[in-house]
Amino acid sequence: MITLSNLTYYPIKACRGFDVSESRVERMGLANDRRMMVVTPEGEFLTQREHPRLALITPTLKNDSVTLSAPNFDSIQFAIQKSGTPTMVNIWKSKGVHAIDQGDESAQWFSDWLGVSVHLVHVADGFKRKLNPEYAVSAEDHTGFADGYPILIISEASLQDLNSKLDASRALPMNRFRPNIVVKDCEPFAEDTWKRIKIGGVEMALVKPCARCEVTTTDQVTLERKK
Repeated sequence: MITLSNLTYYPIKACRGFDVSESRVERMGLANDRRMMVVTPEGEFLTQREHPRLALITPTLKNDSVTLSAPNFDSIQFAIQKSGTPTMVNIWKSKGVHAIDQGDESAQWFSDWLGVSVHLVHVADGFKRKLNPEYAVSAEDHTGFADGYPILIISEASLQDLNSKLDASRALPMNRFRPNIVVKDCEPFAEDTWKRIKIGGVEMALVKPCARCEVTTTDQVTLERKK
């Protein structure tokens, strides 16, 4: 029996995630997962690839508001805005994605923390960032600010297999891969072969592997980046 061992959602793309015991699954992925994103004044998205300090930001959601905190840094709280006049942002090949700016206070907070001028945005209510039609199951399939698809799955066995090939001092924790769903009690990389899975009453299609980047080499606590 393959078992669900962990559920994680990331309120702001590239920032800290939260483990939960249950989650509502929406068309865009787990509830509240990567609906917000940090962008440049020109609307280009930011990630840990070029700004690893994003990993140290903890965004805590409560009652449609978010509290931003970071080590030795003043926290702020503000109401999340999901509708209004949209601003256009770009993420990978998705251009002109409708997003709602979260205001000057959050922009200043992120800018001070990162040392560059940035804004925080939330995907606009009702906007559908469509998936690559080559892999979409339905023409209506869409996602938020995840790189490409609503949900990322990985098995504990796959990580264990990888770590068995590394020196013990270089073993990687699961958070380097930023998955939404972690499963156990299967063979290493078995998830690469699955076409559909069902967890509780929710059925999902597994459409493609996920190419991984240098974020996997970045310690999510110390920010040290290794080979």
